[in-house]
Amino acid sequence: MRIILTLRVLLLLFIVSACAAQKEKVNGLSFVASPETINETHTEPVIKVGANYTAIMPFGFIRDLEHPEIIHNTDRQWFGETRAGAKQYIEALKKRKVKIMIKPQIWVWKGEFTGLIKMSNEDNWKALEASYSKFILEYVDLAEETNAEIFCIGTELENFVKERPEYWHKLIKEIKSVYKGKLTYAANWDEFKRTPFWSDVDYIGVDAYFPVSDNQTPTIEECKAGWQKHKQLIKSLSETHNKPILFTEYGYRSMDFTGKEPWESDHTIQSLNFEGQANATQALFEEFWHEDWFAGGFVWKWFHNYDKSGGDKDNQFTPQNKPVEAIIQSFYKSE
Repeated sequence: MRIILTLRVLLLLFIVSACAAQKEKVNGLSFVASPETINETHTEPVIKVGANYTAIMPFGFIRDLEHPEIIHNTDRQWFGETRAGAKQYIEALKKRKVKIMIKPQIWVWKGEFTGLIKMSNEDNWKALEASYSKFILEYVDLAEETNAEIFCIGTELENFVKERPEYWHKLIKEIKSVYKGKLTYAANWDEFKRTPFWSDVDYIGVDAYFPVSDNQTPTIEECKAGWQKHKQLIKSLSETHNKPILFTEYGYRSMDFTGKEPWESDHTIQSLNFEGQANATQALFEEFWHEDWFAGGFVWKWFHNYDKSGGDKDNQFTPQNKPVEAIIQSFYKSE
């Protein structure tokens, strides 16, 4: 009888712990690659803000939108953009019990939008596929080697996905033959509803730069109202595919009209508005973080040199040394 009771207690504990594990949100930061190695000085602020995940982002480079060759993992890149750098970052963060999503990204010369990459003929499409596979499988191998918890197979590549869907289905199968962790794809906010392979991955990944308010300083209530039509679509896609939603990127700039076009990265914009950034971020947390179908997300973006990042003169995305950081910390540490 005592043995049966003990087994029942152990079973109950297993069920409770399994449920708790399922409910843990991805409280993530997009950890920006730098020219340097990192150490505890750089990982301590990650712990302090309450993050349990970081996205590690090695880079490949393309000459222009019609060029099929991806240059990657070279000695001309910053350390953090290479395989060796990504591995060093992962090891340093895992020492602090921070989980990892590896998210290889492409930079097109002059910062042109990756979603517009499109080849002009079949030979170039095949060359791009071969080059992309080489690039992505380099980091799939690293993900398996380092036991990274999530691997992101691409970021905002709408034309490439649209024009070559069979390639992506084949690539996912090839990735799964090497890597045993969870998979996602980072679809842009206006792309995700058309992505054809959600049933093949574990998370529906969305770079969540949805417009939520046209006001100069949006209130929390205005932003929450602005989320409703987007949220309904996001939830319905989760239900259709029976997959959780992961915000592979989310965040707002500390500038006027931050909720109007949240993807805007124009460096000529001069306005500073920390209240708008804080309100929009809090609204996003209040709308999504309690939802069972929502897995969590990765703040865009977090720099390794904390003391020199963000601050009261910075109107870019980073929350570092700004009022919004305390809001992120309050939600991340409450999980």
